[in-house]
Amino acid sequence: MRVQPKVTFFVVAMPLLFGLSSPSIAQESRWGSPDEDDVKFMIAAAAKWSDAQCSPQEGMQDIIADDFQGTFTSGQRFGKNEAITTDPVKASLSRDCQIGEVKVRFFGNSYAVAYGAENRMRKDLEGNEAKRCQIWTDTWLKRDGRWQIIASHDTVVSCS
Repeated sequence: MRVQPKVTFFVVAMPLLFGLSSPSIAQESRWGSPDEDDVKFMIAAAAKWSDAQCSPQEGMQDIIADDFQGTFTSGQRFGKNEAITTDPVKASLSRDCQIGEVKVRFFGNSYAVAYGAENRMRKDLEGNEAKRCQIWTDTWLKRDGRWQIIASHDTVVSCS
């Protein structure tokens, strides 16, 4: 009985395509140290982005990638233009912006994920003020020698 060429290809090629042939393909990962320059840069960028909720911040266009996609706490998606736009009216509704703990995990030399927290005092449309706490995840990619955020996701949490 003769084996069909398609079956032979599937049996030989599929394990290679799905990485079952070599463990060396696996991506190395590690937690970044707070004293590393790349980690310091990412934490400073996160603080700047958080501060943009309280006052206009310049330079965000260099930190946010052109193909960036984010998810607001409402679940709506947004791109780079919304991420870097500083609305003075919206910023006037918040004060005391603070960045919390930020941890960075590197995957190889050009991919990282930052996990962080932030809070601020925020007025609603009726003028009532309350503390707003968020946790977030930012995905970083190193392109042409510079780190940029390519994706983010924010979640509102109870303030402790």
